[in-house]
Amino acid sequence: MDVKWLSFIPVLNHQHVLQLQCCNLHRKEIKGRIVWARQLGGEVSICKIACYSFEVVRIIQIPDSCVMMTNSLQVKRNREFEEGICLRSQKTIIQSVLVEIISYMPPPSFPVGSSNISSRLFPFLMLTVFFSIWSSVTYDRKALVINGQRRILFSGSIHYPRSTPQMWGSLIQKAKDGGLDAIDTYVFWNVHEPSPGMYNFEGRYDLVRFIKMIQKAGLYVHLRIGPYVCAEWNFGGFPVWLKYVPGISFRTDNEPFMLATQKFTQKIVNMMKNENLFESQGGPIILSQIENEYERVSKAFGAAGHEYVTWAAKMAVGMDTGVPWVMCKEADAPDPVINTCNGFYCDYFSPNKPYKPTLWTETWSGWFTKFGGPIHHRPVQDLAFAVARFIQKGGSFVNYYMYHGGTNFGRTAGGPFITTSYDYDAPIDEYGLIRQPKYGHLKDLHKAIKLCERALLTADPTITSLGNYEKAHVFSSESGDCAAFLSNYNPKSAARVTFNSKHYKLPPWSISILPDCKNAVFNTAKVRVQTSQMQMLPTNVELLSWDTFHEDISSADDGSTISVFGLLEQLNVTRDTSDYLWYTTSVDISSSESFLHQGQLPTLTVQSTGHAMHLFINGHLAGSAFGTQESLRFTFTGNVDLRPGSNKISLLSIAVGLPNNGPHFEMRKTGILGPVVIHGLDQGKRDLSQHKWSYKVGLKGEAMNLGSPNSISSVDWMQGFLAAEKQKPLTWYKTHFDTPEGEEALALDMSSMGKGQVWINGESIGRYWNVYANGNCNGCSYSDTFRPIKCQFGCGNPTQKWYHVPRSWLKPTKNLLVVFEEIGGDASRIALVKRSVKSICAEVSDYHPNIENWHTERDGKSEVLDIPKVSLHCGRGQFISAIKFASFGTPSGTCGSFEHGSCHAPSSLAIFEKKCVGQQECLVTVSNSNFGADPCPNISKTLLVEAVCAPAADATTTRPN
Repeated sequence: MDVKWLSFIPVLNHQHVLQLQCCNLHRKEIKGRIVWARQLGGEVSICKIACYSFEVVRIIQIPDSCVMMTNSLQVKRNREFEEGICLRSQKTIIQSVLVEIISYMPPPSFPVGSSNISSRLFPFLMLTVFFSIWSSVTYDRKALVINGQRRILFSGSIHYPRSTPQMWGSLIQKAKDGGLDAIDTYVFWNVHEPSPGMYNFEGRYDLVRFIKMIQKAGLYVHLRIGPYVCAEWNFGGFPVWLKYVPGISFRTDNEPFMLATQKFTQKIVNMMKNENLFESQGGPIILSQIENEYERVSKAFGAAGHEYVTWAAKMAVGMDTGVPWVMCKEADAPDPVINTCNGFYCDYFSPNKPYKPTLWTETWSGWFTKFGGPIHHRPVQDLAFAVARFIQKGGSFVNYYMYHGGTNFGRTAGGPFITTSYDYDAPIDEYGLIRQPKYGHLKDLHKAIKLCERALLTADPTITSLGNYEKAHVFSSESGDCAAFLSNYNPKSAARVTFNSKHYKLPPWSISILPDCKNAVFNTAKVRVQTSQMQMLPTNVELLSWDTFHEDISSADDGSTISVFGLLEQLNVTRDTSDYLWYTTSVDISSSESFLHQGQLPTLTVQSTGHAMHLFINGHLAGSAFGTQESLRFTFTGNVDLRPGSNKISLLSIAVGLPNNGPHFEMRKTGILGPVVIHGLDQGKRDLSQHKWSYKVGLKGEAMNLGSPNSISSVDWMQGFLAAEKQKPLTWYKTHFDTPEGEEALALDMSSMGKGQVWINGESIGRYWNVYANGNCNGCSYSDTFRPIKCQFGCGNPTQKWYHVPRSWLKPTKNLLVVFEEIGGDASRIALVKRSVKSICAEVSDYHPNIENWHTERDGKSEVLDIPKVSLHCGRGQFISAIKFASFGTPSGTCGSFEHGSCHAPSSLAIFEKKCVGQQECLVTVSNSNFGADPCPNISKTLLVEAVCAPAADATTTRPN
């Protein structure tokens, strides 16, 4: 048998950590360190060895016997496993290791007359020290220290329940390709423990699987256990049953709450330990979070809030994870817990102790959306500016919240009124597709900052004024490293500054990064990467044949109801098992009532604490009312057609997500609490609030589980009546469809419907609501301080029109689509659409810094090769079908509305047509020679181009000869 040995060359690095050199089967070197050893019969036996490449650490676990001879191992490198690596004689390895240690370390001094056992154990003790340094995460004032090294880290939030396991791998890889070092996620208590002691870690909730996939990709993890998470998630992540624990009060010095919190936190920590997922065990978790954005809430609780924070920190640290704990937005975080910043900007932030690092746990990449509100957009120029400001002020950890927002499947959206889409304007969109230019520009930012890492982590900045709004932050280390950040805080005007005898042009509200204090490789306002405009296109699926089933309103007070005098709070009755609660009462009307003869109908007023309501009089819809994002409470007022004798009044109260933040949010009320009053009777008015009311939780279709393929036949569906059923309330629709070809992301266009919920093959897509967006959508500028209302889109259109359909939920044929419509809609116009790139735009100036052109000579000197280029790239399965606009000179405008300027190279369009049409991607150098003679000498020029993307079959037919 041809055995390939894994050889070791022990070396001590500058941090005095034992370092080994490992060679794989192909004799390519990958570094490694011994991380754990034990003593057997007087000899030291190595039981764990860490081999890593490209800063990706992997622990090799040697069998329990610790027999080192010819043990077959697996070493993961570049995401592939290489098998058959064996170790040489343990005696040879140990001897060489001990020789090296003794030769590098000062000789020990032992007391006179002491046993030579101490001297024999000294090498083993030294190994133990080294091992503990290697498998550790600590911190100092500059940064997190991972395995003895300070690190600048970029992280991104990806919440595992907001995507599918089939999407996780692609999302994680895109995050890594985008320059991230870590993935951040909350842990969502309410999905993991829906009932006390009953746990669920399956499917989208498989937390361990998600973390192991991150580990497999070679990234770190920040695990935010909470267990309160906010996150615009239903009830802030708390299970609703927690509200009903006797004597409980959330998030304060309350024993029932603290006991429950500790139990769940310990559950998660133990799960991670059992799988060796903390970095101290060789896993990827380098940070954990306890509590979440508590500072504002703490003030409401006073001394009890401070006691609770102290307890929470002590409880978490006592779980001995071997990694630091953080508290975000909590200035009083007790040692050793690190307090961190959340916000749109955090350059103002400092930790509460000088020996703690400056960490930004939520860099808000956009903002969430509520039904009835517009879509928020944060320009990437401002986001990059905020990150660069934070880094130049000494920050060393940046986590984008969100990096991929995903979807609030089922009834997980909180708020209330949080949309089913949690896209968040993140670098990776709701469907898992890259959002350009946000993704690419941040990737360039990460590259530029990483080039400065050594200087940033070993030096403090020297700050020099370059003008009224301009500054230079210079990091110069004793070893000769130098990095500079040149900033212009003026939101309106560009600046020309002089630094180190060179001139630099700084756009408004921007920072240029100089990794060598000479060459600008990146500017936060100069976007090099393309902009992609997305579109929704029809698929070949037609949803024409629908069956219907109507909710029986008369069953709202059947035998499964409860009856009491007075109005009950909704959550206390439903316990969040459904969005829906029926309130039903009867009213007797005398035949002598004047309105029965004169024709002026009485009115009914209903006051509700939220969130929506439909009124039925004797089984017929009489009106609806809704709260808004500004005011959850609302009052319904409308005429009611009452008849002589007994009249049934049925109020269907609807929750649209439970509250998720603020002090005592568990005490906020939902539902109809009155008064409920009839006006216009002969006696004046009649208050029904203290009448006998019947309550029924949920709908008949929910009880029959009509969204599931296994239960779809439990009711009699009507066929062929779709045309007559348009606009009829409380209707269930079902149809079947085959999965469309291709790999594009899919969605349902629900703009023809009113309000309700959707299921595909038993999986809940979530709530839909065709409510129109109110707000100010009057343009957007990247410069100056960002707020969500600054850049809004979609005013006057439905807040959410498309609802994500994960392809992994589909079968090749006969997929079951079920819709429950509350108000009424036209199901025949529901459409399955696919998401694709519509057009791509790029802007490159002849003065653009280009991180891709950064070059380091062999002698260590840096150089920027000044060759600007424009890159265009259509989506997968697409090609460039046409060039809509191209101009090199002084063009202007934004993607989709470019215009020629006074200076224009006539050959611009022809050059791009020849180079790009019919290709999936193309690269064009921006230079006078490439576009003919200089169209306007002595003037800075810009290239603007817009290309149209089309499916491959369409694109190739339009390429010029």
